[in-house]
Amino acid sequence: MAQRLCCAWIFLLLLLLPGPAAGGKLLVVPMVGSHWLSMQEVVEKLSQRGHEVVVLMPEVSWHMKTSQAYEVLTYPVTQTLEELDGAFSDYVAIHLKGLPFPLNVLDMYKKSVHVFDIFFGQCKDLFRSQETLKALNQSGFDAILTDPFFMCGPTLAHYLSLPFVFFMRGFGCNLHFEAPQCPSPLSYVPRLFTFNSDRMTFFQRVENALISLLELKYCDGFYNEALKLSSEVLQRDVSLMDLVHSASIWLLRFDFVFEYVRPVMPNMVFIGGINCAKEKPLPKEFEAIVNASGEHGIVVFSLGSMVSEIPMKKAMEIADALGTVPQTVLWRYTGPTPPNLPQNVKLVKWLPQNDLLAHPKTRAFITHGGSHGIYEGICNAVPMVLMPLFGDQMDNAKRVESRGAGLTLNILEMTSQDISTALRAVINDKKYKENIQRLSDLHLDRPIHPLDLAVHWVEFVMRHKGAPHLRPAAHDLNWVQYHSLDVLGFLLLVLLLSLFISFKCCLCCCRRFCGKKGRTKKAAKSKTH
Repeated sequence: MAQRLCCAWIFLLLLLLPGPAAGGKLLVVPMVGSHWLSMQEVVEKLSQRGHEVVVLMPEVSWHMKTSQAYEVLTYPVTQTLEELDGAFSDYVAIHLKGLPFPLNVLDMYKKSVHVFDIFFGQCKDLFRSQETLKALNQSGFDAILTDPFFMCGPTLAHYLSLPFVFFMRGFGCNLHFEAPQCPSPLSYVPRLFTFNSDRMTFFQRVENALISLLELKYCDGFYNEALKLSSEVLQRDVSLMDLVHSASIWLLRFDFVFEYVRPVMPNMVFIGGINCAKEKPLPKEFEAIVNASGEHGIVVFSLGSMVSEIPMKKAMEIADALGTVPQTVLWRYTGPTPPNLPQNVKLVKWLPQNDLLAHPKTRAFITHGGSHGIYEGICNAVPMVLMPLFGDQMDNAKRVESRGAGLTLNILEMTSQDISTALRAVINDKKYKENIQRLSDLHLDRPIHPLDLAVHWVEFVMRHKGAPHLRPAAHDLNWVQYHSLDVLGFLLLVLLLSLFISFKCCLCCCRRFCGKKGRTKKAAKSKTH
């Protein structure tokens, strides 16, 4: 009897214990290359929390590998890795040619469109793969997490009629603010590629206004192939706004410690620094180099995960400058070794960037200005020398420089002396270290880690099948209604009509008064005679 009673109590206790959270099913459509590196952390965390995560991956890609943490669904593509490498190498090379204006802008735009078309070919291959589309249709996903830069994820989300979450740094044409109906005042919100801060002169504001007029036209040309495919797949004419404005949540990889303050919408979530991992012990070979650097410490030099070699002439100029500082320089570089490489410079094909930046002996960080590297520099409070190459890197560098946390160099025009002077300044001038430390303290003082914040909002969309309550009514208004031009027109019409009636009334009164006065005078004259 006692044994039965004990079993009954245990059974009752098990019933009262909370069960495991019901996991959902998520489809991930990433962008190949460095963009995947921070998204991968979100994917792995969601998988750890019991969700079934499927990553849609082309057979040929950069930085994307299979993992036990999540399921991978691959689809065949026509591009080879050599074609992708060649297209990107040409894209980088055009930015290092130093062509005169306006040839440089036109060539860069053409090359950008060409590179986009090459990579977008993988999206075309996806929609040609009937087997893959059939598997996706039958999988019963709750939502899609995607980096929309190539527009493949949004197109697939509309095709499958699923709610979707964007994970991105931003579009080159301000679309990540325009699509959610976010106000972007031209007076203090600088447009991308202007390289302006939020405190602009009159002529900078003029430039800002002109750039804003060209933004969506620039994007329409850039995404021409994507719009053609989307219209074909969805069997209706679509615009860029049609593809992206219905995103449930925008997970944006920046915060307002780094970004300029501006108006935002409630479905925009800022996860800057999501890639800042906790410091791990350095591999033995790097630990030995750091320990051997003595009191001077080290400098970390990397142009990102996508660019690891540059023209020899430029590499020699950099090598010459690096030899002028007493620090040991760890340079991620895979090209031919510069013949003038000084003894204090160590060339490596790979380096544990975040762990090196977190080391107390790190004095400076030479970077291309990508958002991943900049946030690792901010998280670890390391002053920067920035050598931006393309994309948003110039604007990122301007933001760091405007905060007094680093110096920017023009990679086309910089000399060995320029590099040496900038590097010595950020190492020896205390103001750079103080400013980056202040940014780091502000950035790290947050109620929730960006990774946990991103995971929460993805789960939110999966649970509630979207987030329509965060969608403003502005989406249902046309351009005239949004800017209240119809209201202004109506009020102007009422004002003009009121003025017209008032004028007519006054005119009528004057005529009556003047006419009556004239008749009175005439009557008085006739009496005197």
